[in-house]
Amino acid sequence: MRPVRTALSTAVLLSLVACGGSDSGPVPGTKFIEFAGVKAPETDGEKQSILASSKVTIDFKDYAIGFNTIMRSGDVVGSGTFGKIFDKDGNPLKGADNADYISNDNDFASLIIGKMDGKLYMVSHFELSPGAMYITELNQNQATGKLTPVNTRNIDFSGLAGGWVHCAGSVTPWGSHLGSEEYEPDARQVKASGYLEKDGYGNSQALYYGLDPNSTAVNYFSNGGLNAYNYGWQIEVKVNNFTDVVPAKHYSMGRFAHELAYVMPNKKTAYISDDGANVALFRYEADTAENLTSGELFVAKWEQTGTTNGGTANLSWISLGKATDAEIKAYIDQKIKFSDIFETATLDGSGNVPAGFTAINTTTGLEYLKVRPGMEKAASRLETRRYAAMKGGTTEFNKMEGITLDPDNKVLYVAMSVIAKGMKDNDATFDAGGPNHIRLPENKGGTVYGLKLDANYVATKMEGVISGIPKTYPADSPFAANKCDVNGISEPDNVTFMPGYKTLIIGEDTGNHQNDMIWAYNVETKALTRIQTTPFGSETTSPYFYPNINGWAYLMSVIQHPYGESDQGKLPAAEAKRAYTGYIGPFPAMK
Repeated sequence: MRPVRTALSTAVLLSLVACGGSDSGPVPGTKFIEFAGVKAPETDGEKQSILASSKVTIDFKDYAIGFNTIMRSGDVVGSGTFGKIFDKDGNPLKGADNADYISNDNDFASLIIGKMDGKLYMVSHFELSPGAMYITELNQNQATGKLTPVNTRNIDFSGLAGGWVHCAGSVTPWGSHLGSEEYEPDARQVKASGYLEKDGYGNSQALYYGLDPNSTAVNYFSNGGLNAYNYGWQIEVKVNNFTDVVPAKHYSMGRFAHELAYVMPNKKTAYISDDGANVALFRYEADTAENLTSGELFVAKWEQTGTTNGGTANLSWISLGKATDAEIKAYIDQKIKFSDIFETATLDGSGNVPAGFTAINTTTGLEYLKVRPGMEKAASRLETRRYAAMKGGTTEFNKMEGITLDPDNKVLYVAMSVIAKGMKDNDATFDAGGPNHIRLPENKGGTVYGLKLDANYVATKMEGVISGIPKTYPADSPFAANKCDVNGISEPDNVTFMPGYKTLIIGEDTGNHQNDMIWAYNVETKALTRIQTTPFGSETTSPYFYPNINGWAYLMSVIQHPYGESDQGKLPAAEAKRAYTGYIGPFPAMK
């Protein structure tokens, strides 16, 4: 996701994150889906609107569909205001006008059935620091499938030191919400003052504790209860009913810039994407099915075999060891520091890496590190990306985003928004000191990769499936602000799959399309259909397909921070900045 920052007041800042058509016809006897395509927006009016497919053909029958809003940020529903941000004591944070702060950074929104009452709920992320998650009870019209909100409230994270930059997510096979904390604070940058001098997200988390992030008088990172290692984790939310919602951070799954984790049908294997520059791909193997509190973590090693269409590679996996949530939480509670885990060094007088130290290049740049004796487990989970690089894993991926699964063909899809930086061959900055595993041509349009899984859901090969196409339009073209072909993807972000229908859904978070889009891509015929466009400066988050909820199917779609990333001058009214949480559909049940 791409960072966005919004002022709360003149003295206090709250840091926010913003991390065609088909020509094929139905084949008798096979499952078939085809969306009516929507045009690329040309006029300002179209670029300020939400355009979405009005019709879908499923197994030879047409259905009317569209984009349906469930809620917008700031909506008052029942006893709650959707998107209001609170501190640890339940006090609303204040904006620049001293009014309660409402976030427009809605991100992933899941549909969950309550375990105790059987009602339909939505768990929604807000991607900012301090973070927020909301539980919303939904009503489902059985005749039409329409979803409407009944009641909403903020989920209390005070027992987990608050939430942090909640990005994408998934729904586990056992029906819980699996969320994320992106852009973990760099614990090495916690200075004697207690402040993260290079990390605005960390300092804004002071608001959760009722502290001023601009003050240097309070050493809140070292003495105020705020620990950098509290943030950067996978979060599971179990919903029993509206009042009984249980969030947990899974420390055994590692700490890095979690985009999302996606659990395989075996209910034990999870793939986890890491967002940012010089990041890694991780695989987690739970010790027990449906239990993410204990397991073994692995990092992928890219062994390149080709360079076309985003490249191809064999994948091997390096174990980072086993751990439990309790073991890692004990380190955090002891207020362990970066210097307790690692020794650091610089090059010696001859320009060589000192004996016993390893040169690595990750999100935090080129470093020379040595794990202190007995601290391997702490390093593997509290400093997962750094430790993965030291063990020989590939930490050269760039802007790794969404993950989804085609269960029929056992293909995992992973979106890489931009092929650049460490993914380029021998980049002077991002490959310095590293192994230069990935050696690809740059592509600002990005690539969605397919990973072939074996019988145990272990990925063995990775290859580009569909890539964006950079393009320059004439200055007098309605598409002049676009830097990638508007009839193709650009900077793919969140993805989801429609099982049985060979259709990959691709959402964008792009600075190279003026308006972000959602696409349907038939992985067999290669037909690409634009099914939604969003207003200026917004991001398409949370595309997630639910094939059957009480007889209806839904493609969730969230439109995050309209006018937040570009074209602020075209904002027609303050109301237009409010984010949308909704869905494309409804469809008849498809499974």
